[in-house]
Amino acid sequence: MRLQQRLTLLFLAVMLTGCGPAPDNNVVGELSGEELMARLDAGNAPLILDVRTPEEYAAGHIPGAVNIPHDVLGGRLAELGNDRDIEIVVHCQSGRRAATAEKLLIDEGYTGIQHLQGDMAEWHSAGRSVVTAAAP
Repeated sequence: MRLQQRLTLLFLAVMLTGCGPAPDNNVVGELSGEELMARLDAGNAPLILDVRTPEEYAAGHIPGAVNIPHDVLGGRLAELGNDRDIEIVVHCQSGRRAATAEKLLIDEGYTGIQHLQGDMAEWHSAGRSVVTAAAP
């Protein structure tokens, strides 16, 4: 196989991995934006974990969401509390960073992990409410 073909195959393999929610290795499932909004309105929302950057979070986030960027989550797990069975809905802008965070949480023994369907891109496109704040 020629070098250019190998590089093309390598590029395709890299592009196809990590481009969506984590595969179903102990991930509880997905929660739709409609379901999450209903639970927020009813006052029984799960922990909402926004793994985007602080700047993205400040520009608009789901009410009540906790911001811990995916690249520092491993060092900040204590902020999620001690209950490894807590229901946590993870999201980012499009799904890739959330998938990384979900895998980390599962590897750390969390069992109640869910992925927000469509992430913030869908949340925004549906016109759902967001909170804005100054970046920390």
